[in-house]
Amino acid sequence: MATKLLALFIILITFTHLQLIQCIVTYDHRSLIINGQRRILISGSIHYPRSTPEMWDDLVVKAKNGGLEVIDTYVFWNVHEPSPGTYDFSGRYDLVRFIKTVARNGLYVNLRIGPYVCAEWNFGGFPVWLKYVPGISFRTDNEPFKAAMQGFTQKIVEMMKAENLFESQGGPIILSQIENEYGAQGKSLGPPGKAYMNWAAKMAVELNTGVPWSMCKEEDAPDPVINTCNGFYCDTFTPNKPYKPTMWTEAWSGWFTEFGTPIEQRPVPDLAFAVARFVQKGGSFFNYYMYHGGTNFGRTSGGPFITTSYDYDAPIDEYGLTREPKYGHLTELHRAIKLCEPAFFSSDAKYISLGQRQDAYVYEGQGKCAAFLSNFEQTSAVRVAFNNRHYKLPPWSISILPDCKNVVFNTAKVVTQTSRMQMLPSGSSLQSWETYHEDISMSAEGSTLTSVGLLDQISVTRDTSDYLWYSTSIEISPQETSLHGGRRPTLTIHSRGHGVQAFVSGRHFGRSAYGSPVKTRLTLSVPIDLRSGTNRISLLSMAAGLPNVGTHFESRDTGILGPVLLDGLDHGRVDLSKATWTYKVGLNGETKNLISPNGISSVEWSQASLVKHGQQPLKWYKAYFDAPEGNEPLALDMKSMGRGQVWINGQSIGRYWTVHANGTCRPCKYPGAFRPGKCQAGCGQPTQRWYHIPRSWLKPTQNLLVLFEEVGGNILKISLVKRTQAHVCASTFEHHPVIDNWQTESSGETKMLHDTKVRLSCGVGQSISAVKFASFGNPFGICGSFQQGTCHAPNSHELIEKTCVGQESCEVIASNEYFATDPCPNVLKRLLVEAVCSIKPN
Repeated sequence: MATKLLALFIILITFTHLQLIQCIVTYDHRSLIINGQRRILISGSIHYPRSTPEMWDDLVVKAKNGGLEVIDTYVFWNVHEPSPGTYDFSGRYDLVRFIKTVARNGLYVNLRIGPYVCAEWNFGGFPVWLKYVPGISFRTDNEPFKAAMQGFTQKIVEMMKAENLFESQGGPIILSQIENEYGAQGKSLGPPGKAYMNWAAKMAVELNTGVPWSMCKEEDAPDPVINTCNGFYCDTFTPNKPYKPTMWTEAWSGWFTEFGTPIEQRPVPDLAFAVARFVQKGGSFFNYYMYHGGTNFGRTSGGPFITTSYDYDAPIDEYGLTREPKYGHLTELHRAIKLCEPAFFSSDAKYISLGQRQDAYVYEGQGKCAAFLSNFEQTSAVRVAFNNRHYKLPPWSISILPDCKNVVFNTAKVVTQTSRMQMLPSGSSLQSWETYHEDISMSAEGSTLTSVGLLDQISVTRDTSDYLWYSTSIEISPQETSLHGGRRPTLTIHSRGHGVQAFVSGRHFGRSAYGSPVKTRLTLSVPIDLRSGTNRISLLSMAAGLPNVGTHFESRDTGILGPVLLDGLDHGRVDLSKATWTYKVGLNGETKNLISPNGISSVEWSQASLVKHGQQPLKWYKAYFDAPEGNEPLALDMKSMGRGQVWINGQSIGRYWTVHANGTCRPCKYPGAFRPGKCQAGCGQPTQRWYHIPRSWLKPTQNLLVLFEEVGGNILKISLVKRTQAHVCASTFEHHPVIDNWQTESSGETKMLHDTKVRLSCGVGQSISAVKFASFGNPFGICGSFQQGTCHAPNSHELIEKTCVGQESCEVIASNEYFATDPCPNVLKRLLVEAVCSIKPN
């Protein structure tokens, strides 16, 4: 009996031990180890506040279909704790719901708590109230800051534990991050920076989450915290200890956009090349920042001057649609990498030189073999010999061989479809435009503050509004020369704010001044008319997002900090900077809550003039519209307007500004290191013309649109548009290797056993309505401007049209047999197709 009891006890202990093993995340020099299993983990950043809960499931599914296994997100302190001890985890801020959405779709989570996030997010994610905690100094060995940071970090960890969301509890979170890109700042602070970094790491580890912690761009991260890399390329990165894995927490898929600058576009061959470079040298975790960028709704964009769109040229665009060929090409890259996984973990990499700028990294062991062949030449393809075979490597590319024989993927050869998106009329018009002129008098509703001298805008508004009124008075003698035909005085305003307008005794003098990403300080100098007696000078300072990078957030300021000078008076220059100023936070329209369906009746609106809709500053407008039919993403076309903010049914879609992009846009070639400025688009056009309206914010009818226009524009040209896939293109060569047909004969030159296919696919609810171009032979060109070459299968167009028209998607084979002809004997042939996508007929 005792023997049986002992056996049962051993079985119970063993079972319990196995259960514990099932919920463990550890690491060694090769990788994270999840429940005893090594994985090359492919991750992508999706920030929950930059989309809506109704979008989350679709975004995660697309990420999974794109080969991702992990979703990465920051945690945004300022939206979750808008005032000390008051928390908000509702709507777009429902972090638990987002993580559970990821888990429901079978993916892991990397939770980057920070709580400093940068992320081109307002104030770097810090709540502005933190700036005014007595004695505080941000991100250093400072007790008030550490107490607040620890409190929020513990709050998030406790929430995750309460919902069993860490992998150690059976949840999806396999990794967490404390602090963010601290290395450079820590070094600049010296010993206090080092002490703070060590404290932050120790504090995080002691929270006992059961999963590893990381610090990105922090080469001194103390054990057991893993230091990781961020950048366009991370193949030269090594962790600070030989027993830590090589991890890339931000592989920048594109770049952010600032108002007044062009759109940055990172070519997918270069991005794929960067990832393959990292993996071939032993990198086992990489995360695309961003995989879906989304939208800076409300006043969440930082910078200042970061656009409302945070598209980031990501594989999934701002609206939640896949960006092709970036999404498809990376999907194929991920499939190729995963084919190499068994060999990758069978040994460490063996390096072989294949030429002056050509290399091979080989993983071989336990009967497995995988190789990465790289060519760093930027202008020429190179033929290399490897394992008694010859391989042609395009410039700036890597070929992946999961069996050390057959190429299944080359980073430079893009054969997935290219999609051309269009903004088309939605069929829903904006009706019943009405207007209300902002009351600029200081006697209007709202509390005021009076002080001698000029105050920092943040200290007065506490970032509750983009707008702050500065007002003072000056007495003018009846004998003043300017009142009797003399030269008008000039008012000059020096501001650290992002925009300013000037009014004298209620009159606007037709000029505004705005800063820019390269010149955040600005000067407005304007001739003014004064009258005898008291003259009221009112200045409106306008913010465009608070800084998100740098040091000493506690000392950051903005607004009209002077000097404010009045020149041209008989008794000389008057410095108004030290005068008594009255301050009023926000606009009267904000105070009256005009943005809300419940607040619009608080003022008397007038019908918007069909004639006077030009440069009229500080005006509110409202209109109504019905939700368009269909399910395509929606946007407002704001090209005809100036600068301001827009609300839909009381929810802010963000700041708009139609300032034109100033930059150098030229044809982009992928070879060579990518940096911002290399591949730009949209020069001479508004940096951002379209502003995303989530469909989940709409009612079937009578949706309220409210906008505040700062400088003036034509409301009658605002339109509601839908984003659709207008054209799709595909390109491939016969016998081109793809994942589905990569196995070859056991000897001799590589020979494909199956023909290469191209796939054309329209969006949901669409079908292929026409084939615009088709040629099998030696055609050339880019999507939208394909041309026939010197040889061409004459039935190309007819055959593909017959196969594809009327279908949501179709496949075409690039082979002589499929086209029943060989238009170019003894020549490697190419297939190019462009098709038109249209809404399916009812």
